[in-house]
Amino acid sequence: MTELHELTASEQVRLLAAGELTSTELTEHYLGRIERANPTLRAFTSVDAEGARQRAAELDAVGRPGVLHGLPLGDKDLTNRVGVPTSYGSRLMAGFVPDASDPLVQTLDAHGGVSLGKTNTPEFGFPCYCENELPGGVARNPWDLERGPGGSSGGAAVAVSAGLLPLAPGSDGGGSIRIPAAATGLVGLKPSRGRVPDGSGLDALAGLGVAGPLARTVEDAALLLDAMIARDADGRAANRFATAAASEPPRSFVEALRKVERSPNLRVAWNTWTSWAPAYDIELASEAVAALETGLDAVRSLGHEVVEFTPPAAPEYFDAFRAVWRGGAAGLPLDDAQLEGVEALTAWLVRSGRELPIQELSRALSALSAFERRMVAAYEPFDVVLTPAMAMLPRPLGWFDPHDGERNFMQQCQYTPFTSYVNVVGLPAMSLPVYEGALPMGIHAIGRPGDELTLLRLARDLEREFAWHERRAPGWTIAD
Repeated sequence: MTELHELTASEQVRLLAAGELTSTELTEHYLGRIERANPTLRAFTSVDAEGARQRAAELDAVGRPGVLHGLPLGDKDLTNRVGVPTSYGSRLMAGFVPDASDPLVQTLDAHGGVSLGKTNTPEFGFPCYCENELPGGVARNPWDLERGPGGSSGGAAVAVSAGLLPLAPGSDGGGSIRIPAAATGLVGLKPSRGRVPDGSGLDALAGLGVAGPLARTVEDAALLLDAMIARDADGRAANRFATAAASEPPRSFVEALRKVERSPNLRVAWNTWTSWAPAYDIELASEAVAALETGLDAVRSLGHEVVEFTPPAAPEYFDAFRAVWRGGAAGLPLDDAQLEGVEALTAWLVRSGRELPIQELSRALSALSAFERRMVAAYEPFDVVLTPAMAMLPRPLGWFDPHDGERNFMQQCQYTPFTSYVNVVGLPAMSLPVYEGALPMGIHAIGRPGDELTLLRLARDLEREFAWHERRAPGWTIAD
């Protein structure tokens, strides 16, 4: 007999819409799995069982709105939900309870979501891993419990990969959706800049952040993307960030995905270029190379044109990105005494950011703006650009330096050197789990401005080739 958590999110929504399943039944099922598995996996920093049950019962009683129809999900622990503790992955914020919900939370609620709690994240969401100093703050990868799931949306990825949630929202300021998706065998989509709010209550990453879905299947990712877009009474994208998006999104990404059985012939470029190479030693693990080659072979077999293309050098990127990242951190409302209580990476980012001359930060913003224009123009001839998602397999727990913040930052760039520049450029991008080794290793697909749909369609075609949604992490059985 198929268990509820083995169904895709889209299958669950169809049952909910047809009245064959209640939100209460589904919520109780996932709360039970979380209760059994979370002490080991640490996907959630807190579970709001009472609130989830009340919300599900209300939806069952009065009707289930929107595209989610009472589907369970989790809020990343950077996202404010009124009345629910939000720690931002930091000991300093333990016990903080927001008095207002962020726009993303309001939108997901309007579409019928049921939040089961807060998913784990590193301190203030800055790192690309998911370890913090809160009690039980180290999230474990369901594929190997001695390795991390990537970050900063690591708890969300663990929850979906282990069957503790059907899908989950994440936020991505430098790869924080795509990295954990790649590390845990999921689909992870970073939409175009401006498509949805950034999903963070911090507003500290200089406009680099955007929220997006983590899911087991491409259709599930499209479903959650539909639920993350606020719309007006006429069905047009209505959130205050939408004007920055390159185009009006489809009325439904799910329906647009279903309308085309197969992607038309595409021009696909690939490279292993990284904006960090001039400053850091970047080495690709054999698994990263194998994943990219596997993906390229599959794209060719689908009949698409594949060409190698290397973008122009960007020697200014290293100093400019570091300045903007540190400048964003400098805005955190932490005084000197509080900085003594944060992790080494956070302290280095904040202190060095506050030491930046305003002229240097201004030059950095101008440099990244020019970099954005060059990269959009360079990639314009291609429908999709493929790169590795990560340079290495998921890292062992404790691998990132806990004492030297600047070295820690370098290690993050060496682990995931292909994602941050896409946030600067504002293009949509997806992580796709094509690799079939013992541990997950995704590839990274970058689209044209505003064109999430082409990425979703190509991803759907590759999903049919690899059937990645049928793979199960060993940690899947922990909750059974």
